Amino acid sequence: MGVSVLPANLTPQYHAAEEAYRKASTLEEKIEALQEMMAVIPKHKGTEKLQADIKRRLSKLREEGEKKSKAARFNPFFVEKQGAGQAVLVGYPNVGKSSLLAALTKAKPKIADFPFTTSVPLSGMMPYKDILIQLVDTPPLSADGAPPGLLNVLRGGDLLLVVLDASSEECLEQAEGTLSYLVEKKIINKITEEKAPENEIVGDRKYLPYIVVVNKMDLPQSEDNLRILKELMPELPLTGISAREEKEFNSLKDNIFQGLDIIRVYTKTPGKQPDMETPFVLKCGGTVLDLAYNIHRDFPRLLKNARVWGSAKFEGQAVARDYILEDGDIVELTI
Repeated sequence: MGVSVLPANLTPQYHAAEEAYRKASTLEEKIEALQEMMAVIPKHKGTEKLQADIKRRLSKLREEGEKKSKAARFNPFFVEKQGAGQAVLVGYPNVGKSSLLAALTKAKPKIADFPFTTSVPLSGMMPYKDILIQLVDTPPLSADGAPPGLLNVLRGGDLLLVVLDASSEECLEQAEGTLSYLVEKKIINKITEEKAPENEIVGDRKYLPYIVVVNKMDLPQSEDNLRILKELMPELPLTGISAREEKEFNSLKDNIFQGLDIIRVYTKTPGKQPDMETPFVLKCGGTVLDLAYNIHRDFPRLLKNARVWGSAKFEGQAVARDYILEDGDIVELTI
């Protein structure tokens, strides 16, 4: 309980309840044990401080329980993050967001030619080499703005995929409208010819990196519209794609991986072959120490030395804890 000197006349029932509190693993078990401690503790001046401490802990745990209860209420716009990173698709109705999600993942969204088929976010996992990246389809933007809850989904992503319909006469308007909305809501930085710093902090938020996915490139007028976009908005990170042409997917997948600003790092045990099937995923600029923490929170404290194959000057080079790793590196940690 954090009290160095306990009153001498605490009962066996109190000590049993205190032991139950120490062993409790859930919020409910801790609250139950504290209530029992409060019920059996002798009520006299010598235990006043201890009683106050128990009441304080009970109050704190009950508040925590209420917060968890509110958070647990069903929210159709909540998307739990999974995989190596989360890329959120955003755009106007019928630009092909759901078709892209279906083509790149095993998700099966409702796909129709009429607008607003997608009413709540839907996610799927996109295989990329030896990792999985989460894609999230979202309800469309409109002239009236966005549906309630969409902003939190967008802000919670690691990367935005702004999807346009290359075959539409309103392709340019789609680009201007979607990007203006994202800038207005301070989700992405202002559109300028100079590249904005990625993940720049604004207030308590970060500007998100984004890719403009020009979809339906297999349809008439798409090439002309793409050329107009490049001429009028040369600063945009454009990727032309057709959800029906699988051969184009690899380029888009590469761009998504690069846009997430992550690297894959493999580990090996001394004297054994490296595990090349389940890499650890770090942000670009991640160090040996970051990798150690990702493996286990005690590793940084126990780490004795590290060796790197890949980006080091020679294979198996011993490196410092702050050595910056690169995509595809193999690291051997000794504790």
